[in-house]
Amino acid sequence: MKLSVLANLYGKKSLDETLSILTGLGVHTAEIGAGGYPGKAHCNPAELLADVKKYDEFVATFKKYDVEICALAAHGNPLHPNKEIAAQYDEDFKNAVLLAEKLGVDTVITFSGCPGDHEGAKLPNWVTCAWPDDYIEILNWQWNEKVIPYWTEMGAFCKAHGVKIAFEMHPGFCVYNPETLLKLRNAVGDVIGANFDPSHLIWQGMDPVAAIRELKGAIYHVHAKDTKIDKYNTAKNGVLDTKHYGKELERAWVFRTVGYGNNESYWRDLVSNLRLCGYDKVLSIEHEDSVMSIDEGLRKAVTFLKDIIIEEEKPTTMSWA
Repeated sequence: MKLSVLANLYGKKSLDETLSILTGLGVHTAEIGAGGYPGKAHCNPAELLADVKKYDEFVATFKKYDVEICALAAHGNPLHPNKEIAAQYDEDFKNAVLLAEKLGVDTVITFSGCPGDHEGAKLPNWVTCAWPDDYIEILNWQWNEKVIPYWTEMGAFCKAHGVKIAFEMHPGFCVYNPETLLKLRNAVGDVIGANFDPSHLIWQGMDPVAAIRELKGAIYHVHAKDTKIDKYNTAKNGVLDTKHYGKELERAWVFRTVGYGNNESYWRDLVSNLRLCGYDKVLSIEHEDSVMSIDEGLRKAVTFLKDIIIEEEKPTTMSWA
């Protein structure tokens, strides 16, 4: 495995400055935001696809710092009931796929999206319970009329361009756990896999190792991000929490830099199980720790993971005399 960083944490800095910081920490692999929520600070696919000079300059910057692009990130909601919003996310995703193909990058990371509850809806509707029965009707409509048809089309598009889709399993979207990821993968095919971000699973009550084993063979990318559960706030109010992320002392959980939500043994077991289940690509650090600065959080994450990451070489089998 290699250590990577989702570079949009330095979205206010130039690509040159960002890669200088990453290589200064000994990181030579990066995940690049290419539209949607991660933005286009370092990479505007439509622009790079249309302008040969800008594309060449973009590629040359990575060569200058000896940095490999492991994936493009274009998280969005192409199923948004507002058709203009949906169209923008759809365009961002398609352009990211086309740029990935040109760059020789095989993975684009995104969200599954979430529709409304009928054709005339204005906002997404994320269903979280089975009763009253209205919710099951909404869920069936979303999957049968929106989710599966759209991603069947996009799956064929990605396959034609040699790119895999890595869905980040995220609450608020239709794919938010292994069961929903596999449901969509079974409907569309193995062009779909998971961007395994344990931070979104932890607060839902899942064990990341159990999820890794359930997704064996279907994990295409991994985000290294942690979550700290506040046992006192959770004991009072449960894990569903709509308070602002800045209200750390009041929330049931908060995102943390790796090692500040769960200990080293926890992360060693997680990484070992990724390897045992056949994953050997990257651990891509995503910084969303509201308690630490970007520089501090990234530095601590890199130091923590360097001692945990499992190198590409397979262990030697011992033979005893």
